[in-house]
Amino acid sequence: MDMETGKLDLGNWFRQRVGDYATLAADQVPRLIDRILSSAREVGASDIHLRATGGGTEMRWRIDGVIQKVALFPAEISANLVARCKVLANLLTYRVDIPQEGRLQSQQIGQETRISVFPTQFGEKVVIRLFASTGHYEQLDQLGLTEDIVNRMHFYLGQTAGAIILTGPAGSGKTTTIYAALREIIRHSAGERSLVSLEDPVEVIVPEVDQTSANLKSGLDMMTGLRSLVRQDPDVIMVGEIRDRETAETVFQASLIGNLILTTFHAGSCTRALSRISDMGIEPYLLRSGLLAVFSQRLLRLLCGCKQITTAPGELPGRGFDEVALPQGCEKCRGTGYWGRRVISEVLDPDIPEIAEAILTRQDTQTLQQLAEKAGMVSLSDRARQLVRELAISPQEMVRVLGEE
Repeated sequence: MDMETGKLDLGNWFRQRVGDYATLAADQVPRLIDRILSSAREVGASDIHLRATGGGTEMRWRIDGVIQKVALFPAEISANLVARCKVLANLLTYRVDIPQEGRLQSQQIGQETRISVFPTQFGEKVVIRLFASTGHYEQLDQLGLTEDIVNRMHFYLGQTAGAIILTGPAGSGKTTTIYAALREIIRHSAGERSLVSLEDPVEVIVPEVDQTSANLKSGLDMMTGLRSLVRQDPDVIMVGEIRDRETAETVFQASLIGNLILTTFHAGSCTRALSRISDMGIEPYLLRSGLLAVFSQRLLRLLCGCKQITTAPGELPGRGFDEVALPQGCEKCRGTGYWGRRVISEVLDPDIPEIAEAILTRQDTQTLQQLAEKAGMVSLSDRARQLVRELAISPQEMVRVLGEE
């Protein structure tokens, strides 16, 4: 802990756990990688970045959605660090000119890791995604969603046809939520529904689901795989992500012939998702008829108990609040002022007559948003502002995640 700033010096913290890595020999790199993985999990990091800089390899961790520098490894072991990561993920160590992706299963049950390697100007960059243990966040009730969102999701997951789209940017928890939704269906169906998935790649193993990874080299893209899966007599299909018009069209067509579809889509809100899908060229009648619901979510850092309560000065993004809570920092929160995260979500029902008409007439995002809020949709912004009023999050965190209003 830095005595002046009150913040944890991650570099010193990491060095204390792994020792002096400035003079490591090549044969000590496997042990270093093991320490990196265990240390990152210890502080709750979601991603490890190993970035070639020309003078060595810089390591950064993403903790609660924020990138933080941790260490700079000497150039002498940089190649060995990358090679070791490739070996763990069964990638081609001799290819340094192409992107590669792989995964490894930790010896500890439930700890899965995805590794992505990408060539850059100074060498290969490695990003390691650390998935939460499968013992956490397995069911919808464990995600921290508000009761109204959970109830709506339970209702839609009980339907037999239609597409449920979960939206949000990278790192917003969409994957965790969609797998929890699959487990919810399994729990309530008691084995009476056939569940299949097409993902790119499979990120979490769910034994009751027949899961498949898309493989472009063999010609199994998302559209081709989805069309084939429809012939497998499924009740529920999980599509990892809608990325193009062809996949979107196939998703909605499958939803019209008696399949419940769960999928994700990168968009900032429910209404932006509708607009973007419409902009892909999807026919309005197909979107309107096949869509069951759209959910959008974000993850916000919660303030630690050491937070400072104050009247919101005018220059803060806390304008409009009688008082706000600000991060302070203590030993528990490693000096960051934050401890844990909370998910916020909004849901859009396309069956509302005004929304249905807006979809059919290709209304813009702003009009859709106004109609949705008028119909009673509680927006992400509304939920974030409520957390600020409850002194659970800081106004700065609200702006960091959702942007300025």
